[in-house]
Amino acid sequence: MELKTNRLILRKPKVSDWKDIVEGIGDYEVSKNMSNVPYPYNKKDALIWINKTIEKLKNKEQYNFLIELKSEKKVIGCISIEHIDKFVGIATTGSWINKKYWKKGYITEAKFAANNFAFNVLKIRKLNSTVFVDNLASNKTQQSIGYSFEGCKRGNARSKASGKIKDVNLYGLFKNEWTKKVKEIRDKIKRYNQSL
Repeated sequence: MELKTNRLILRKPKVSDWKDIVEGIGDYEVSKNMSNVPYPYNKKDALIWINKTIEKLKNKEQYNFLIELKSEKKVIGCISIEHIDKFVGIATTGSWINKKYWKKGYITEAKFAANNFAFNVLKIRKLNSTVFVDNLASNKTQQSIGYSFEGCKRGNARSKASGKIKDVNLYGLFKNEWTKKVKEIRDKIKRYNQSL
C-alpha cells in the first residue's frame, strides 16, 4: 500500500531501507524526542523494526509508512497510525523526520496524506497524538494542522535515547475538524512546494 503526495511516497518498509532509517532516526536530535528509540541506533535495530513493521502491516494492526522523498528516492522519515481501536473509532499518530529535512514542510505533507487515509479509509473518527513538551517544533506542527491541545501528562514518558523523564502533551483531532481544515492545509503544502 502506498500513499502519494506531490513530493512524497508513503510506503511500507523494505529491508534495503535500513541505511536511510539509521541515518535519520540514528541522529540524537531525532531519537531524543521519541520514547522507544535507543541511541545509538544501528543496523540491527533498524532490521528488527523493519521485520516487525512488515508483520504488523500484514495483520493491519498498525500502519507505519516510510516517507520517501521522490526527488532523491530516499527515505527521510516515518509516519504511523497505531493503537487502532475500530470499536471506539480512534487511533494514534506519530512521526519523525531526518534532521537534514527539517523545516521544509515534509511532515505536514505526510500527515495530510496519513490523516486522510485514517479518516476516509480506516473510518477513524478521532486521531490522537502525543508529543514531548520540550519538542517545540512537533507541538507547533500538531496545532498548525488542526489538532487541539487536550492536556499534559506530567512525567509520563521516558526517552530511551536520553534516559530523561518527559512531560507529554496530548492532542486530538476529530474527523469533522479535519474536514474544515483540509483546504487550508492543502494551500500551506502548495506554498511549501513553491518555495523550494
